[in-house]
Amino acid sequence: MNGDDSLEKYLPELIELRRHLHAHPELSGEEHQTALLVAGELRRCGWTVREGVGRTGVVAELGSQTGPLVGLRVDMDALPIEEKTGLTFSSLRQGVMHACGHDLHTSIGIGVAKILAADKKLLTGVRLLFQPAEEIAQGASWMIKDRVNDGLNALFGLHVYPDLPVGQIGVRNGCLTAAAGELEIKVMGEAGHGARPHEAVDAIWIASRIVTGIQEAISRRMDALTPVVVSFGRIEGGKAFNVIADQVRLLGTVRCLDTALHEKLPIWIEETVNAIAASFGAKVVVKYRCIAPPVYNDPELTNLLESSAIKILGEDNVFRLEQPSLGAEDFARFLQGVPGTMFRLGVAGDKGCAPLHNGQFCPDEGCIEVGVKVLVKTIYQWMQNHSCSGEEHS
Repeated sequence: MNGDDSLEKYLPELIELRRHLHAHPELSGEEHQTALLVAGELRRCGWTVREGVGRTGVVAELGSQTGPLVGLRVDMDALPIEEKTGLTFSSLRQGVMHACGHDLHTSIGIGVAKILAADKKLLTGVRLLFQPAEEIAQGASWMIKDRVNDGLNALFGLHVYPDLPVGQIGVRNGCLTAAAGELEIKVMGEAGHGARPHEAVDAIWIASRIVTGIQEAISRRMDALTPVVVSFGRIEGGKAFNVIADQVRLLGTVRCLDTALHEKLPIWIEETVNAIAASFGAKVVVKYRCIAPPVYNDPELTNLLESSAIKILGEDNVFRLEQPSLGAEDFARFLQGVPGTMFRLGVAGDKGCAPLHNGQFCPDEGCIEVGVKVLVKTIYQWMQNHSCSGEEHS
């Protein structure tokens, strides 16, 4: 079938869908109305749909599920960010916004679903995973517990990318994103009068030494060719302006591209923090939670996606990304059980685009057409490569 002709017919409703989702964002784990809308759209075009998968996720299947099976993962949740775009379809929920493009991802996923559903002779089975709670890096684990990876032979995904203009995509073999962790440090000192700090153990001062000490230790004790980033985003402590604080709580994130090193970091951080605190007479409790492993793009599937995209966009519009990102991506959890690849979808318009997780993030909706075309072409090519049939799909 000619997917391009079908897409031209569907584009207006996909844009309308995106604008509805953008105006009605839902936070991680709360995607109830989004999931209902997605499930309804999928059923209307003929997919077999399961709701409540991974709590608020949706899974849809088409074609044979007993032979080769290809999957597409789409995330649906929004962020706790106040929108400042001024769009006519801006978020109607104060303090909640689709500032990471998941409304676009969902619309693209529905577009792929509509085109594939119109094809009555799919060469293999297809499974769509509409994932909740990507922003808190828990939705993939929830869905995996509900066995969504079972039987999958390959999984594709995408993420919007403000650094590229609409009409271009970025691909990368191997590591695409970093391993990420959440770090909590509780510093326990002794309270005292602000005028007599020598009689106390100042938890605020020691916490500041921990923040700077970790950065210094990374630069002196870690291999500079294997980057590690530790950033603290929250600090809590103290009860009065003239009282030395006895407790401080630090919350931060850790990023690393090397899986083996990432596994060693919790112990290294705990030892480093304990040494700093002990030198000033304080005690600490260090907790570390792994948020996500690195996204590892399977070379064979990445090459397949790249060659398919070149046929759609032309060689000048498909870029090999030189560097991975220190951002984290819950898609990585799925890839621990099935080979897959994720690509970057250009979304910058003529005036550019604000960065992700920004209240002024305003991508160009032309990316919807590009995303659907690249994914449909890639999925059809994968089907042809893994089917006994010689039937050609365009």
